[in-house]
Amino acid sequence: MSRAHFQLKRLVVTGPETLRLRYADGEEFVLDMAPIIRRYPVLRALRSADVFATAKLVDGGRVVRWMGDEDLELAADNLRARAIEQSGKCSHEVVLNWMARHQLTLDDAADALGLSRRMLAYYRSGAKPVPRVVELAMTGWEHEHEAA
Repeated sequence: MSRAHFQLKRLVVTGPETLRLRYADGEEFVLDMAPIIRRYPVLRALRSADVFATAKLVDGGRVVRWMGDEDLELAADNLRARAIEQSGKCSHEVVLNWMARHQLTLDDAADALGLSRRMLAYYRSGAKPVPRVVELAMTGWEHEHEAA
């Protein structure tokens, strides 16, 4: 399976804490990094507009690094997930986290959501966008199993 959906082809710093990201699959996102920077103390240096402006693609577009410092880098797949979530949609990481939180195998999770194993694998890997109905089904499943 191609992982083009996680390979960055273009990165533009569009503001003091904002990036425009274009992936190899043609998808483009604007990502507000402010919440991420504030959440993780190791990224504190990125609050400086001068430091933030040093963003560069490394590792064949799989990583964004600031100031050439490996402590100031984020993976392209994580950036894509945050951008998808900021747009109000469900990322592959939400599916991964839901499965891990409930210790569900791919087969168990697919059964719980009424999906084929293959389709859930696509959503979990980020190869296909997660439909809103799947996000709602995960939420409903959680509520049903919390009450039990």
